[in-house]
Amino acid sequence: MIKPAAAALAALSLAALAAGPAAAAPARPDVECQRAGLSVLRDAGLLSSVARDGLPLATAVSVGVTVRDGADISGVPDPIPLSVVLADHRAGDQSLFVYPWCG
Repeated sequence: MIKPAAAALAALSLAALAAGPAAAAPARPDVECQRAGLSVLRDAGLLSSVARDGLPLATAVSVGVTVRDGADISGVPDPIPLSVVLADHRAGDQSLFVYPWCG
């Protein structure tokens, strides 16, 4: 269960991800990237613990995840709730993080 503060931060992160140039067409969710991220967690045996407790930033960094140039992650909780991790994977080029398993 996500705590209220984490849920609020997740909502803010998702709103920031959804915000973009007003004239731009909405991007399609990058579900292939999300599937790849789920596979990485599953293959590492981490999916259950991340679903329950979130993904520690140190764990993400240890597998090659980096902060996207210009992204502000100051409001992202550590650990990151799975719902936020998945939403960020779907955000494509608007994500806060760059995932090595996503093209």
